Amino acid sequence: LNLYIYLVFTFFIYYTFKTLFLTIPVGDVVVERYSTPAACPREVKNGDHVRYHYNVTLLDGKTFDSSHQKGVPKVGLIGEGRLIAGIEKGIVGMCINERRKVTVPSHLAYGAAGAGDVVPPDATLVFDLHLLDLWNNADMVVTKTISTPKDCRRSIMRTDFARYHFNGTLLDGTLFDSSYAREQTHDSLVGEGWLIKGLDEGLLGMCVGEIRTVVIPPFKGYGEKGLGQEVPSQATLIYSILLVDIHNAKDNITVENQVVPESCTRKSVVGDYMRYHYNGTFLNGVTFDTSYQRNTTYNTYIGMGYVITGMDQGLLDVCVGETRRVIIPPHLAYGEQGAGKDIPGSAVLVFDVDIIDFHNPKDNITVEIISKPEICNETSDANDLIHYHYNCSLMDGTLLFASGNYENHQEALLGADKVIDGLDQGLRGMCVGEKRVVTVPPHLGHGEKGATGVPGSAVLVFELELIDLAKGVPPGYLFVWLGESPQELFDSLDMNKNKEVPEEEFGEFIKLQVAEGKGRMKPGMDPEEIIADMFKNQDRNHDGLITPDELKLKVEEDQEREAAQHTEL
Repeated sequence: LNLYIYLVFTFFIYYTFKTLFLTIPVGDVVVERYSTPAACPREVKNGDHVRYHYNVTLLDGKTFDSSHQKGVPKVGLIGEGRLIAGIEKGIVGMCINERRKVTVPSHLAYGAAGAGDVVPPDATLVFDLHLLDLWNNADMVVTKTISTPKDCRRSIMRTDFARYHFNGTLLDGTLFDSSYAREQTHDSLVGEGWLIKGLDEGLLGMCVGEIRTVVIPPFKGYGEKGLGQEVPSQATLIYSILLVDIHNAKDNITVENQVVPESCTRKSVVGDYMRYHYNGTFLNGVTFDTSYQRNTTYNTYIGMGYVITGMDQGLLDVCVGETRRVIIPPHLAYGEQGAGKDIPGSAVLVFDVDIIDFHNPKDNITVEIISKPEICNETSDANDLIHYHYNCSLMDGTLLFASGNYENHQEALLGADKVIDGLDQGLRGMCVGEKRVVTVPPHLGHGEKGATGVPGSAVLVFELELIDLAKGVPPGYLFVWLGESPQELFDSLDMNKNKEVPEEEFGEFIKLQVAEGKGRMKPGMDPEEIIADMFKNQDRNHDGLITPDELKLKVEEDQEREAAQHTEL
């Protein structure tokens, strides 16, 4: 057992020392590996291209050549006799970022002839090598997915337009470019030659939110020319890519997650005015705007160019109370320019919308009768004084006001501008005891500005019940006859037949007509005030008495006034 442990330990020490530090003879070449990377996925073999830095010295330590001094690494093909034989042997097996010292005897270097005045005859050369890059003409673009979203319904295809973040490094880890540093995605058409060939291939099949690494050999990267000072000639490139979004120029809007209410009596059309809430995000889920945070709906006409084209389309044919997700490609949103700092160019936008209500400027009120008594001798109309119960809500069911919150039921004189126009209309034609639902568009309600407790441009829903009504009189009248007035009106007023009618006698007569159902006073006013006003109108000389010459019916006065106006014209 002790012998076995000894042998294992001896082998381990030998192998480690040999691999990392030991001077290793390779043919007549001696290799000393003095710095090796922790991981080495690939070693140089014959047929590979390499890019490396070097210093070359003689045995006395005198340097006669150095790529570091030239500022340009050496590029060569291994195993084809294009480099001195000792270097080709000494570089085989190297890893990226490995450093090794290779001692080359003269017969594997410049031999007995030497190299001009620089390398004397029969000189042994010592190369200090640092391998920077390694590739083969048979190499392919290599992709490795680091993470991918669970839900991937679409991936990049040729002719798609992609927005992505990336870090670009050389094989030795040197960063040559980064979209993160610019704080802006890289935006490009894929598969159409806008990108280097390796990226055109490496992006294919990616999903939004996916992270992948793409390794690109030089001949599918920037090749011999490189890219300025950032990417050297014949450099293998490594891109770490996060796909932010994707679209195609042929894309239309997409509607998803649609939830339609059971009852939908009308769907939106071009020209409607809509109130809706929304969350606006990018395809990666990052929010760029939300109406909920402002605690107010977005209000606009639809189908008329007041919003981006995609939303104009996405808000058509919806129901009040519907929710849906609308995905909009950039050519139907803010295009290549984007919008301010919040929305970058060429961004796909995702709107989760909740339709609160909509109406059309041509809309009138809608009336739905819930219940109605079988016997209905009279209905409410203009100038009537009514009492009613109500609940007032928004289209989404939010209760705004209710008459039940007050001690008494609501009172209104119809046609007297006491309530909003739509409610005034909706309360007409009702029987006592009738229940109905009246929907009022904002132009017949509180308009664009709204009112206390009522949002601007809100459609209102009133649940109404008529409690009682007092029939009214025409505008300008305080009293009307329900049938024909007495032929000799003054004689009827002059109960004691003394040819004079004081206010007391006048009042008793009017009250009697009302009590017998022959006449009606204006509702909502104190009867005594009405009588006083009527008497004052007839007592033309203001002596406290009405005589036969002073008495005229209002209808007669109106006729005389109209005749006088006609004569003047």
